[in-house]
Amino acid sequence: MKKATIRFSILFAMAAIFACSNGNNEEKAETEGENTTEVKSESVSSISLTPVESPEFEDSMLEMLSPMENEIIEDGEGVKFSYNVKNYELATQTIDADVKNCANSPNGQHIHLILNNEPYSAHYEAEFTKDLEEGHYVALSFLSRSYHESVKSYGAANIRQFTVGKEPSGQEIADLSDPHMFYSRPKGTYTGKDAQKVLLDFYLLNTELSEEGNKVRATINGEEFMIDKWQPFFIEGAEMGEMTIKLELLDAKGELIPSPFNPVERTVTLEEGDAS
Repeated sequence: MKKATIRFSILFAMAAIFACSNGNNEEKAETEGENTTEVKSESVSSISLTPVESPEFEDSMLEMLSPMENEIIEDGEGVKFSYNVKNYELATQTIDADVKNCANSPNGQHIHLILNNEPYSAHYEAEFTKDLEEGHYVALSFLSRSYHESVKSYGAANIRQFTVGKEPSGQEIADLSDPHMFYSRPKGTYTGKDAQKVLLDFYLLNTELSEEGNKVRATINGEEFMIDKWQPFFIEGAEMGEMTIKLELLDAKGELIPSPFNPVERTVTLEEGDAS
């Protein structure tokens, strides 16, 4: 495996070549190239990570009403999840869904619920009930665009702990003030056109990413890509078949940041054919 490097887009490189002849063109190219960087593996590979730009929902809010923090719920009862959603419309298509050319939910925008960093469940209404096994749970909820990209603005997520069936042990309780990373996408099986652009997305709490600070190392089919900005990416150029994604939240020294959810590894499937 080889470390990833950041390369500028072709547009930015062309602007630099002609900088001496036209200063205005250089300034324009720099502006347009700010968000066109691509995370690329040094090894000979067709896989690349391309940053995704999407509509912002800066005023959106997700308030979790139940379960309550540290609530103990009797085993055998369905766990009721209830939310107050503000400035965000569930069950409607995100405005740019038809031009994203990636997997998209026909049911529209929704809530991602992640329990103990297991694969999320998608919910299109603000109230629902889940049957859960006995145990302690860390529940991360956040608003999601119709194509499953998380809304990362302040107030669009909520995290809390609760227990089903028994008193939690001290070892089970997580410190939610520590830095944490939760895996969101990709998930499941991608067919046809949906397999060409696969969304990579994760959710961070109590930490930021930077060139000199914490980073996320994404290992995709054995190739490493170092991410120093919290944003989604399209995985492009992967071969059909199983695709394994491992995410690691690292500190400035490249060491794994302690967390019960770090690292995380998932396998998804890419198939030829028509997307359903």
